[in-house]
Amino acid sequence: MTAGPDVSVTIAFIGFGEAARALVKGLRSEGGGPSLRAFDIKTGAAETAAAMRAAYAAAGVAGAETVAEAVAGADIVFSTVTADQAGAAAAAVADAGLNGALFLDCNSCAPEVKRASAARIDAAGGRYVDVAVMAPVHPRLHRTPCLLSGDHAQAAQAAMTALNMDVTVADGPVGAASTRKMVRSIMIKGLEALTVECMLAARKAGIEEDILASLESSFPGFGWADRAPYMLERVMTHGIRRAAEMREVARTVEDLGLAAPMATATAARQQEIGALGLDAAAIGAGDLAALSDAIIAAMASRRT
Repeated sequence: MTAGPDVSVTIAFIGFGEAARALVKGLRSEGGGPSLRAFDIKTGAAETAAAMRAAYAAAGVAGAETVAEAVAGADIVFSTVTADQAGAAAAAVADAGLNGALFLDCNSCAPEVKRASAARIDAAGGRYVDVAVMAPVHPRLHRTPCLLSGDHAQAAQAAMTALNMDVTVADGPVGAASTRKMVRSIMIKGLEALTVECMLAARKAGIEEDILASLESSFPGFGWADRAPYMLERVMTHGIRRAAEMREVARTVEDLGLAAPMATATAARQQEIGALGLDAAAIGAGDLAALSDAIIAAMASRRT
C-alpha cells in the first residue's frame, strides 16, 4: 500500500490556476495531507478577487492576500503562474525572503528565464528547482510526470516523492529540465495548432469526415476522430496560456542558434483562438462540428 502524503510540511502556491488546483486536488485526494496556502495576483483585482477567494475556499487552501503572506514559513513553494509572469513571480517571492524553502518553478519558460529566476531565489535564501511538467495535469493531478534539474533537484525529488508525486531528475543544471519541455512543446502545441487549422479548413470545405479518415489511414491508431475535438477544446480554453509558452519555446530555439518560425506561428494561432473567449464545454465537448462552427463564426465576427 502506498503511504499517504507527508503531512508535516507547509506548501505555498504562487498562482492558482489549472495546474495549482489540480495539484491541490490530488494532494487532498490522498486524505489529510500537508498544510496548503495560495496566492494569485487576481486576488488584488476588484473584478476577480471574489472569484479567486471562492476558488481558495473550494479547494481547501488558505488564501493569502500577498506573496509574502503565502510564503512565510513555507517549506515548499510551487510557482504555477503563466509563462510570461514566471520571472516576476520569482522576483516577488525573493523579495519576500525564503528560509531554505524549496522553490519549485513549474512554469513553461525558456531555460535562460529559469536561470535568472534561480539566481534571485538562491540569493534570497531559497533552493531553486527547475521543474518541467511533462503532461497535462488532468487526469493524473499531482502524479503528473515531472522532470527536475538544478543543484537542489535531489532534495526536491525526495520532498515531492514524499507527497506521492511522480518525479525524475534530469542530469544537469537549471535549464536541463525546461529545455526538454520547451523542445517537446514544438511538437505538442504545434500539433494542436495544425489540427485547428486543418479542421477549420475541412469544415469550411465540407470534407471533415474525409480528412479524418485520411489522417487515420496515414497514422493508424492515433484516433483522430477523438483527438481532433480534444485539441480544439484545449486551444479554445488554454490558447492564451499556450501562446505565452510558445513564445518561450521560440526564445529557447533561438538561444540554441536556430530560427523558430514554427514555434512563432504556433504562438500566433494559439493566441488567436484563445482570445476568442469561447467556452468549449458549453458549446459541446467532443463535438468537432459544433466546436469548428463556433470558432469560424467567432473569427468572422471579430474580422467584421
